[in-house]
Amino acid sequence: MPRIHFQLPILIASAVLMLSGVSAYAAAADEAWPSKPITMIVPFPPGGVADTVARPVAQALAKELKKSVVVENRAGAGGGIGIAQVAKATPDGHTLLMSLSSMTTIPEADKILGRPPMFELAQLKPIARFTADPTVLVVRADSPWNNLNDFISAVRSKPGAYQYSSSGNYGTMHVPMEMLKAQANLRILHIPYTGAAPAVLGLLSGQVDAVSTGPASVVQHIKSGKLRALAHWGTDRLAALPDVPSLKQSGFPVEYAQWSGLFVPANTPEPVIARLRDAAQKVADDPAVKQAISTAGSPIMYMDAPEFQRYLAADAEKMKDVVKKIGKVD
Repeated sequence: MPRIHFQLPILIASAVLMLSGVSAYAAAADEAWPSKPITMIVPFPPGGVADTVARPVAQALAKELKKSVVVENRAGAGGGIGIAQVAKATPDGHTLLMSLSSMTTIPEADKILGRPPMFELAQLKPIARFTADPTVLVVRADSPWNNLNDFISAVRSKPGAYQYSSSGNYGTMHVPMEMLKAQANLRILHIPYTGAAPAVLGLLSGQVDAVSTGPASVVQHIKSGKLRALAHWGTDRLAALPDVPSLKQSGFPVEYAQWSGLFVPANTPEPVIARLRDAAQKVADDPAVKQAISTAGSPIMYMDAPEFQRYLAADAEKMKDVVKKIGKVD
């Protein structure tokens, strides 16, 4: 018993020292960060929605943090390769991720395909949501389809004769079209590309007949008269395309939002996360950032980390069911 009495103060002192060490580390991380240039991974090719949001955000973030923020496009596996890279990165706040809502479908899709998930959502911590746009159904302006009913009738009359492109299996351009196919009883072939920009180029060049993507990827082509928007997956009229009806208004109750959000690896020190959240809020309020993203067709729809975490969890749960219904895609 005496031995225990002698050791107890030592154990208490050790615990205090350990807690002090954690606090000191957190304080040091807060003071020293960022200590080098920051890399913002975009898990898609240049020209897509994530890239369109990432570049003005990175530029403004660099001003707030007084350190360069370099955007690096790391495409592949529908975004999975770039997302997995950040999930496994050193959690020191020097590697960020600007991702889209496809990150909620990829882990479930991997399971359906019988392979270990490239990453899990728990490996990443949300900082902020910047945009949340319903995808838009577009066709070439020289197509015979002037509205959604024209398109639906044509596809139903020739099952399997038409094609749509996407940024990859289970991605933000594939999932909404599969939701519409199920709701409208359509047979239209899916042609996956390596990203949103190549998928839209496939439509422009006549390789496919339709695309569902975020407004930022197509609004300029719509305004220039190259593409025509038939409907969108939202609930309200879009500011960038006020004359385009929603699918729900057209009799097909299908909704889908393609959001963009900023993430860090899990276990990133809380002081660093706090500084990033503060900087992200200021970036979202920056008039230059608002103008750049709005001009591309995606108004800022900001959410701070706690609210975004709840939104993310609900979206992931919803997408699990959608991916299961889509099933295995080779």
